[in-house]
Amino acid sequence: MSTAASRPRSEATRRIVLMGVAGCGKSAVGSALASRIGATYLDGDDLHPPANIAKMSRGEPLADDDRWPWLTLVGQKLADPDGIIILGCSALKRRYRDHIRQEASAPVAFVHLAGSRELITSRMAARAGHFMPTSLIDSQFAALEPPAADENAITVDIDKPLEAIVAAIAARLEEIRT
Repeated sequence: MSTAASRPRSEATRRIVLMGVAGCGKSAVGSALASRIGATYLDGDDLHPPANIAKMSRGEPLADDDRWPWLTLVGQKLADPDGIIILGCSALKRRYRDHIRQEASAPVAFVHLAGSRELITSRMAARAGHFMPTSLIDSQFAALEPPAADENAITVDIDKPLEAIVAAIAARLEEIRT
């Protein structure tokens, strides 16, 4: 159970995007983090239009034209949160993150879940029932632009147990909440 002291208070930490390549753990981390800090977790995959999911399911990477309507919806979901919202979204490029911020019309904290290609590949190969095939890993890493120092972002290494990842994120959010 979360306490008031563990909840992010500032505008910058009321809207949190867990970002990173497919297979980095956005859904698992997002659910666990939301539980820890008393937030609501939304999975950005649920916001993709059917055409995007079909394209990725066929092993075709999305083009920017495919992503913009989805990123607009992601930002809109963050615009007026009732409490704290955590949203899992790849947000691989800076211009995608800028678009999300613009649509949210408010500060957004990005948490980059970073891991090696080998770790991500093994995680993606082990998961069942997800539309994203391992064949798209290379395109994900090719598109990834890690957040810059001026982006109100933190980076967390995912090569550790889930609880350690969540604890690291909660601690870092606590540091930037004021």
